[in-house]
Amino acid sequence: MKSKLNRNFSEVTEFILLGFRTPPKLQILLFLACLLVYVVTLVGNISMIVVIKMNSRLQMPMYFFLRNLSYLDLCYSTVIAPKTLANFLSNEKKISYKGCAVQFFFFALFVTTEGFLLAVMAFDRFSAICSPLLYPVQMSPKLSVQLITGSYVCGCINAVVQTSFTFSLRFCGENRLDHFFCDVPALIKISCVDTFVNKVVLSILSALIIITTTTTILVSYAYILSTVLKMPSTHGRSRTFSTCGSHIAVVSLFYGTVFFMYAQPGAISSPEKNKVVAVLYTLIIPMLNPLIYSLRNRDVKDAVKIILHSK
Repeated sequence: MKSKLNRNFSEVTEFILLGFRTPPKLQILLFLACLLVYVVTLVGNISMIVVIKMNSRLQMPMYFFLRNLSYLDLCYSTVIAPKTLANFLSNEKKISYKGCAVQFFFFALFVTTEGFLLAVMAFDRFSAICSPLLYPVQMSPKLSVQLITGSYVCGCINAVVQTSFTFSLRFCGENRLDHFFCDVPALIKISCVDTFVNKVVLSILSALIIITTTTTILVSYAYILSTVLKMPSTHGRSRTFSTCGSHIAVVSLFYGTVFFMYAQPGAISSPEKNKVVAVLYTLIIPMLNPLIYSLRNRDVKDAVKIILHSK
C-alpha cells in the first residue's frame, strides 16, 4: 500500500515554468523585449541563409558552415522562444511532461551541435590560412558534409544521454521549475531522489564536449596566429584577422555562457544567475551571430549589397 502511494505521488504529468519573478507590468515589457529579440533572430538568421545560398561567391566551405550555424541558431532559439513568449502572457505557465522532455532534447541537440560546429569552423580557417594551396583538396564538399554530419551525431548522442538520465528521475509531486524552459539544473533541483549520478554525468559530458571543442579551436588559432604574423603584407594580416575576428567573438560568447551554466560546480545552486546567463545563450547570442558575421565579413556585406542593388 505504501509503495503504491509513493508511486502515485511521484507521477508528474506537467511542469510549471516559474520564469522571471517580476511584477505583471514588467512581464509585458519582458514579453515585448523577447519578442523583438526573437523577430530580429529570425530575420537575421534567415537572411544569412538566403544571402549565402543566393550568392555564387559564397559557395565555399567557410560559408557552408556559416549557413549551418545560422540554421542551428534559428532552431534552438525557436525551441525556447515561442513557449517563453506564451508564458509571459499566461497565468498558468504550464508545459507537459512529454513536452518538457522534447523541448530539452532538441535544445541539447542543437546547442551541442553548435559547439562542435564552431570547432569545425576553426579547423576550416586553419586549413584555409595555414595551407591555402591544399585547402580546396583538404576541405572538399564531401569532407564538409561529413564534418557537419559528425557534429549532429555528437549533438544527438549528448541529447539522448542527457534526456535519458534527466527524465529517468522521479519528481515526487513537486513540479515547479525555477526556470523559463526545461533545463538540467532546474529539473535536477526538484527531483526527490539522489541526483549525484546525474550531476556527475552532466559535469563529465559538459567537460568532454568543452575540452574537445575548445582544444580544437585553441590549437587551430595558435597555428593561424603563427602563420599570420609571418605574412609580409599588412593588408593580408588585416583581412585575415577581420575574417577570424567574427568567429572568435562568437566562440567567446557561446563558450563563456555554456561554461558558466554547465561546467562549473555551483551552477545548479544558482537559479537566478542561471536564468540571466540562459537568456544570453538561448535568445541574445542567436540574434547577435548573424549581426557579427555580416558586420565584420566583407564578402557577406558585398553579397548583401549585390542583392539589394539587384532588387
